[in-house]
Amino acid sequence: MPNNWNALFSVRMDIAKIQEALRREQLDGWLFFDHHQRDLLAYRVLGVDPKKHVTRRWYYMIPAEGEPLGVVHNIEAATLDVLPGEKLRYSRWQEQHAHIARLLRGMKRVAMQYSPRCAVPYVSMVDAGTVELVRECGVEVVSSAELIQIFEATLTEEQFATHLEAGRRIDRIREGAFRLIAEKLSSGIDEVTVRDWILEQFRKGGMVTDNSPIVGVNAHAGDPHYEPRIETNFPIRPGDVVLLDMWAKLDQPGAVYYDITWTGFCGAPTDRVRNVYETVRGARDAAIEKVEQSIAAGHDLRGFEVDDAARAYMQSKGFADYFVHRTGHSIGEEVHGTGANMDNLETHDDRRILPGSLFSIEPGIYLPEFGIRSEVNMFVRAGSAMVTGEIQRDLVRIE
Repeated sequence: MPNNWNALFSVRMDIAKIQEALRREQLDGWLFFDHHQRDLLAYRVLGVDPKKHVTRRWYYMIPAEGEPLGVVHNIEAATLDVLPGEKLRYSRWQEQHAHIARLLRGMKRVAMQYSPRCAVPYVSMVDAGTVELVRECGVEVVSSAELIQIFEATLTEEQFATHLEAGRRIDRIREGAFRLIAEKLSSGIDEVTVRDWILEQFRKGGMVTDNSPIVGVNAHAGDPHYEPRIETNFPIRPGDVVLLDMWAKLDQPGAVYYDITWTGFCGAPTDRVRNVYETVRGARDAAIEKVEQSIAAGHDLRGFEVDDAARAYMQSKGFADYFVHRTGHSIGEEVHGTGANMDNLETHDDRRILPGSLFSIEPGIYLPEFGIRSEVNMFVRAGSAMVTGEIQRDLVRIE
């Protein structure tokens, strides 16, 4: 579990807002369950800081109407003390099952951190056995994916402001990284040197990240998740493709990530490299346009539709087989957030893109000799959508 529990759980849940959402979704309740702190989403939505290791199962039901009710083990009876409602205690498994039946009494449909066929793995936290236990009580279990979006993946204006500030700082660092490569091109520079320089700039700029940036040259740029390491380190030379993927956030509680990818060429790009770049740019812009037009028209836009727009453009140019990942992912306090992903490849994500959603648009083409990706971030408000930082319009000329 993360070390910054206080930052994660500084905000307590809003029961009234959760119950309003349950009624809107025509659900009888939201059943939270955890064992050994497997479901961080449950703790964040409920605003519970466990303080110590949780070794026994607990359950907490928020009904659409009425008071919440919890179930806790006798030796960890205080686990849910900060939450409202009665807490039923158990030691024997028979007592546990009886209490679960009481939680579900009179209910027909409840949400849990479950996803049919694991279509949305970010919310697929409840084990199959626990789902079976609930179903044996005659209750239908539905996914909490839409609810999680409301309470986990829609940003406040204050959070969005941290994203914008991180974007301003990272865009300056990105410019500096390409400038550094150009200055050192003749004397010698490599992937790891650029990686370490970026990390140092993050530190100086008051930002943190969960992993090192990607600095990929030629074939390494053709690996979507390449990680620069000493043993794989490539030098950067004239005639090389250079891909920079960097993500970070302000070093403060509640801050939200900014995540971008730009690609450059050391010298004058070849026709093949330029053609690939222009195809990636076209797919990116098709996805941006889909979001902007749909949100402006008030359409109920879903993640898979954005992926379809980018992928259709790739298909029209003959590169669909080389676009091997989803078009984009949710962004929040974690770089891969829990909201709707722009995906109809790895999963069919039919979650709505809600006001307050932040996500990436990042199509790419990955060939054996080089790869190109172009990544921007988009933020959605009611009736409008925007790209939140600078947009790459052409290959960066590194010379």
